[in-house]
Amino acid sequence: MKKKWLAAPLAIYAVLAYLFLHLPLLILAGFSFNASRFTVWQGFSLAWYRAAFQNGQLKESAWNSLIIAVFATIAATIIGTLCAYGFWKRSQPVLAGSLYMSLVTPEIVSGISLLAFYQWIFRFLHIQLGMHTVILAHVSFSIAYVVIVVMARLRTVDAQLEEAALDLGANEWEAFRYVTLPAILPGVVAAALLAFTVSFDDYVITSMVAGVDSETLPMVIYAIARRGVNPVVNAISALIVVGFGSLILISERLRAT
Repeated sequence: MKKKWLAAPLAIYAVLAYLFLHLPLLILAGFSFNASRFTVWQGFSLAWYRAAFQNGQLKESAWNSLIIAVFATIAATIIGTLCAYGFWKRSQPVLAGSLYMSLVTPEIVSGISLLAFYQWIFRFLHIQLGMHTVILAHVSFSIAYVVIVVMARLRTVDAQLEEAALDLGANEWEAFRYVTLPAILPGVVAAALLAFTVSFDDYVITSMVAGVDSETLPMVIYAIARRGVNPVVNAISALIVVGFGSLILISERLRAT
């Protein structure tokens, strides 16, 4: 009886929590189909989606975001997986703790520190800010996400499997390649999807280290939104929510596999 008495309030609490989190997104998605420019419903229309796909600035910035996210994801996944594997083989609490600092450091602080570092380095190399600096910045803050996800997967792997492979004649690389990597592959893919999402959506750090030819989609959306109400922002934001929401669900499914 006590469990049944608690079930209803908990269900109501869960519904309210999800409404608080997702109702604004649902409203935004709904008004992306509104024929009016304002928050007064005047009929169903796909005009704002057509305008979004015909906007040259949005298309260029989306392409920039995609390129940056792909390269940053590949690099962060490789580095983060190897870092997680190293921590799994040999416990290093201090190094692991310092790696997670990027998760708790405010983005504005990370962005300013990266910009100062780039300016100091480029003073000697004579290189300007651009896509390369954004990719490096995204790799730096995505690695921690990859390490966390892959480490969670590695904790489910029996270390004796690698030892058995070594006893049977495999070297360390072969033991990792043919034994450990297949076991953690769902976690690696989940980490890559999460890193891709985080990279594509980043605004604060990107705005600090981007050059004039490397504007990303979040930067352009923010610039458009600052100029006033524009339903094109609703349309492109709805597409981002649906697309990356799906990636997060797939990532969580793979992580739990």
